[in-house]
Amino acid sequence: MFSRKRAILSFIFSNCFACAAFAPGESALAQTPSTAATNSSGPAGYTGAERQQRLMEGAKKEGELMVYTSIQAPDFADVAAAFEKKYGVKIKVWRSSSENILQRAVSEGRAGRYDADVVETSGPELESLHREKMLQAVASPYLGDLIEQAIPPHREWIGTRLDIFTFAYNTKLVKPEDLPKTYEDLLDPKWKGKLAIEADDSDWFASIVTQLGEAKGIKLFRDIVAVNGISVRKGHTLLTNMVASGEVPLALDVYNYKVEQMKKQGVPVDWFAITPAIAAPQAVAMFRHAPHPNAAVLFFDFMLSDAQPILQKHHFVMSGKKMMTPLSDMPLKFIDSKVTLDENDKWSKLFEEIFIKHAAK
Repeated sequence: MFSRKRAILSFIFSNCFACAAFAPGESALAQTPSTAATNSSGPAGYTGAERQQRLMEGAKKEGELMVYTSIQAPDFADVAAAFEKKYGVKIKVWRSSSENILQRAVSEGRAGRYDADVVETSGPELESLHREKMLQAVASPYLGDLIEQAIPPHREWIGTRLDIFTFAYNTKLVKPEDLPKTYEDLLDPKWKGKLAIEADDSDWFASIVTQLGEAKGIKLFRDIVAVNGISVRKGHTLLTNMVASGEVPLALDVYNYKVEQMKKQGVPVDWFAITPAIAAPQAVAMFRHAPHPNAAVLFFDFMLSDAQPILQKHHFVMSGKKMMTPLSDMPLKFIDSKVTLDENDKWSKLFEEIFIKHAAK
């Protein structure tokens, strides 16, 4: 099995005409906020007391906007409804995986087709679009309300929420006192045939391994697979559902919000973390050639403000400083988008070698 994320990122960078603007290994994150400000034009660069009124008048004339998103449809529906009620602007949505969104956006951009206004998906994919010079910074007055990790220096995408990678376990099959307290505990033979991971999480794997120490971490996971095996499942929601059904007693890398949603429905599943837990930014960005720029800026602002409590009710961990959750005080390690992109080939190959090829035997 060849990692879909690896394949798509290889497609991006093998044909990338914007990446040449950066020195080998240099991240676009090295740009300064002042550089980002000069990239904004039109409604994205509006500031001052009349900003909101100008945006609302422009959006009313535009009447609609198109959003590409990877958030689950039921979760996004409440956001869209609230935005439409507030501004009277219709939202059109195309929903898919972050990898598919990246591939579609790049293909459309290179073809000179500009249908989408805003994209809401994972940080590394948005960093790829930044490197393709397809995004623009928005002079939003809400940036100060967010945690600092949500704002890359170039400001062309802004983190709205965090996907926290946690373990998930079936509460009928695993007792709380038996849960592992370290990754080394997964070597215990009692976990033989009971472990699983998601098929595309090489960035999670890279973060865990570098946290443990690269040589030590790689050896540890090789040993866990050799001793107890780790099955591989495609999709975090699918993996969480399999934990809930009992087919997978213990999963290593699910999103905690999905477990919380299931718990509220009485499903026998719970989560825990070996800290520091790995956090992946989910973010919003405005396309440089957005056909409905006023509506796009309003929606960008909305995701940093009104949408924060709406999504928190769906058990997401939000990037707003005031959006406190049980995870707010948990030590976190943020996935580095630079590592995800610039070292993707290395970590994807290791992930495939250690987990996917072994699971296929």
